[in-house]
Amino acid sequence: MDCKGSDARGPDIHAGPRSEDVLPASATAAVKVVIVGGFGVGKTTLVGAVSEIRPLTTEETMTQAGVGVDDLAGIEHKTETTVAMDFGRISINEQLVLYLFGTPGQERFWFLWNGLFEGALGAVVLLDTRRLEVSYDVIGRLEERGVPFVVGVNRFPEAPTYPMAQLRAAMDLDDSVPMVECDARDRASCRDTLLTLMRYLYTLTTVSPEPQ
Repeated sequence: MDCKGSDARGPDIHAGPRSEDVLPASATAAVKVVIVGGFGVGKTTLVGAVSEIRPLTTEETMTQAGVGVDDLAGIEHKTETTVAMDFGRISINEQLVLYLFGTPGQERFWFLWNGLFEGALGAVVLLDTRRLEVSYDVIGRLEERGVPFVVGVNRFPEAPTYPMAQLRAAMDLDDSVPMVECDARDRASCRDTLLTLMRYLYTLTTVSPEPQ
């Protein structure tokens, strides 16, 4: 039997995590963040682009079973889909580490959200301007759960561009919810989007409660 990672001497009992995967010794705080959005908006791409460790993905090849169930309008080239979650990690600074959990986009996998959102401090919602409708229900579910979120407008090649105010109105977003441009393929852009979420979460903790 051919076992990956083994040789004739048997498994290495001293094997451990790769050096680049070890949590920095300086880290004093860890925050769970969820990356959400409709089917095919770039969640797996974002986690893979920004993660400082090798990301965990659960992508599977799309089959005929999804025909008539998954709407591929505008993303006809898509051949794989996340069926459970994506996972990555990024250090915002020497003390703060974010654990990133990407959710599956198809509604038939949304039952997994309950576990993925447990303990999450906030979320990033990715939008595809070619298919805004796939994220309407996503935002609605976040609002129902009371999960703070920011919106990243993922700029796909040849996708239509709209003023942020117009997109905000189309998504019926409260003025207080940050909305930024994001390129899910670019690490710096993804990191800036996550920093926007961290700043937003900080403002929520410093807002004085309204007098009774």
